[in-house]
Amino acid sequence: MTSCVRAACLAFLVLSGAASANDASPAKAEADLKAVRAQMDKVRAEMQRDAGKRDQLTRELEETERTVGTARGSLDKLRRERAVHTARRAELADKRRAEEAALESDRDLLARQVRAAHLIGPQEPLKLLLNQKDPAQTGRMLEYYRYFGRSRAAQIEEIKRHLGELTSLDAALAEEEARLVALEERQKGELVKLTAARERRGRALVTLEAESKNRAKELERLKDQQGGLEKLVRELRRALERVEKFPTDSKDAFAKLRGKLSWPVAGKLSASFGQVRAGGVKWDGVLVAGSQGSPVRAVYHGRVVYADWLSGLGLLTIIDHGDGYLSLYGHNERLFKEVGERVTAGDTIATVGDSGGRSSPALYFEIRKGGRPVDPRPWFRSSAP
Repeated sequence: MTSCVRAACLAFLVLSGAASANDASPAKAEADLKAVRAQMDKVRAEMQRDAGKRDQLTRELEETERTVGTARGSLDKLRRERAVHTARRAELADKRRAEEAALESDRDLLARQVRAAHLIGPQEPLKLLLNQKDPAQTGRMLEYYRYFGRSRAAQIEEIKRHLGELTSLDAALAEEEARLVALEERQKGELVKLTAARERRGRALVTLEAESKNRAKELERLKDQQGGLEKLVRELRRALERVEKFPTDSKDAFAKLRGKLSWPVAGKLSASFGQVRAGGVKWDGVLVAGSQGSPVRAVYHGRVVYADWLSGLGLLTIIDHGDGYLSLYGHNERLFKEVGERVTAGDTIATVGDSGGRSSPALYFEIRKGGRPVDPRPWFRSSAP
């Protein structure tokens, strides 16, 4: 895909030169130019489709991770609720055992009273009144019989109360048991959701990481990007040799601008020339973190020789300043200049973006002499943007 874009831009350069050198075939040049532009549009459409797929996968990953988080939260809440209900169930079970013990004690006491009453017999109080040998003793015995009757009635009421308590506790235990069963079912449902969400997340991650299975492949990808840019610059140089040279003179030659250029963008320097990046590859330029959509300006006048997408650098503009000097501007959000257009120092040629796979907006900037990268920082008036 990148080779198609490269070929299209190079063809544009060659066709532009051919048209200026040979005015006898403008129709053919126009037809060729339309064909090149059509091919570029086709490549851009393919890139947009690829970007759409990546965006869709990213949205699916976000949705899946949110689902996992929600399921985990629900599961934790269910576990806390179950712990509370389990404790309540244990408390009710203890109360039931206590009530059963009290009921058993009351039953034993009532049984003893019933046996005592049976031994005394139903005629004993009447015989006591008829004999009347000792009135004082008779009064005491009658009071005893009355107390005995009241105690027996109280024991019967206490037994009834215990039976009622047991009935209520049984109902409460049954209710708690039903709640626990319902919670168990809900917990199982949440576990199923969590498992499914994890599987979806895993599939999304596998899809997103398919392009880079391990660090070795990531290193190769970075080297390929670097090699692709080197090849592009070489091809641009060869193409420029076949077309009209960009005019320069001794008084404004780019080589004399060392220490005089303005930074192409305002921001914070986040990577320097020669600094080791991921995979051990060194930076061939500088990376300036900036605000999304802020202007990117040409550092000096020249002619645009490349303005399109390039793997690893996203939307890229390359300007030829003459005498073999090129300046490169990558990771842009938008490109404002087309191949063949002339620019002057300070012209807005693009806006800062995150194209080319960056996670945050930044501008990648290079200066090349004869196709080889040089440290751009000594070329600026200030050491930092």
